[in-house]
Amino acid sequence: MKRIIIFVLALIFFIGLGGGLGYFQFVIKPQMIKSIISQAAPPPPAVAVEAAKTEVWTPRLPAIGTFHAFQGIDISPQVGGAIVAVRVESGQDVEKGAHLFDIDNSVEQADLKSNLATLKNADFALDRQRQLSISGNTAKANFDAAEATRDTAAAAVERVRATIAQKTLVAPFAGRLGIRKIDLGQYVSPGSSLITLQQLDPIYVDFPVPEKSLDLLKPGETLEVGVDAYPGEIFRGTVKTIDARVAQESRNVLVRGELENKKRRLLPGMFANVNIVAGAPAQVVALPRTAITYSLYGDSVFVVIPAAPETGAAQAASVQASPANDAPVKVERRFVRLGESREDRVAVLEGVRPGELVVIEGQLKLQPNQRVRVDPNAHLEPPAKRPKE
Repeated sequence: MKRIIIFVLALIFFIGLGGGLGYFQFVIKPQMIKSIISQAAPPPPAVAVEAAKTEVWTPRLPAIGTFHAFQGIDISPQVGGAIVAVRVESGQDVEKGAHLFDIDNSVEQADLKSNLATLKNADFALDRQRQLSISGNTAKANFDAAEATRDTAAAAVERVRATIAQKTLVAPFAGRLGIRKIDLGQYVSPGSSLITLQQLDPIYVDFPVPEKSLDLLKPGETLEVGVDAYPGEIFRGTVKTIDARVAQESRNVLVRGELENKKRRLLPGMFANVNIVAGAPAQVVALPRTAITYSLYGDSVFVVIPAAPETGAAQAASVQASPANDAPVKVERRFVRLGESREDRVAVLEGVRPGELVVIEGQLKLQPNQRVRVDPNAHLEPPAKRPKE
């Protein structure tokens, strides 16, 4: 009986010991690990930074414009008829007075012969009346009537000749022709467009500018124009004219610039990115565009500043995440006032001083006063070809 009792007690002890170890292993230990992990501070995120730089910028007014021909018209007939001759091709460069189209004028040629005969007869009658008037054998009224008849016949001849001239279409100025819209033998009505003629050198660019910038504008200011057809290339010109009124709907004033276009690379209707170079160069604090966080409450940046040393578990996590020789830093959110933008950089008028380190990548995961780790390898290289804005 004594042995049985000892065996039972031993069995109960081992069962209790195993149950306790299992409860610790599968219940208490996971809870301890979870509590330690929840209390430990996460490692500071890695960010890329750049020092705010002072750069010299010449003030520029950006605008979006459209190219217009120095002179551009649709060649249209003043009278109708069938096309009997096409003397040019589409896209051809022509000089002033170049022969373009002929409209059938056979009826007018017949009328011209008839009117010339009538004019000749009227001249003979006027000469006879003049001789009789000199000799006093005719009344002055007869001479006046013969002179009026002669003048009427001459006017009829001029009228027919003008109609014939209208049926011969010529270029009113030198330029480049567009695509021909009619074919040989086709009937054309008065005012119908046959072909376009554009004078491309020089060429105009029209663009709107806000009324608040009127004091910076004056004729002769330099223009820098970029077009999508020739990326990276800048075409230069000058401000030619400023409109005499401000549009009430948009509060913008229309400005016209003039550019040389000797190679005819710029065409009417092209989209133009215009920058007006206005004012003297000035020093500005510039940052990459990626450093700016835009929101409805204002634009802001994260500035890197020194942080107080950490203690306990947070210090252990920070040491594990950062090199030992790195001084602890944190970020401070600052609201900024921005100026103009140029390519990948933007001018900061207020909020950042030259030399301050600003986070340029990784802002989305940051909170004010959060510790960070500056990592030069966190910077991403932009693609060689960026999507169009």
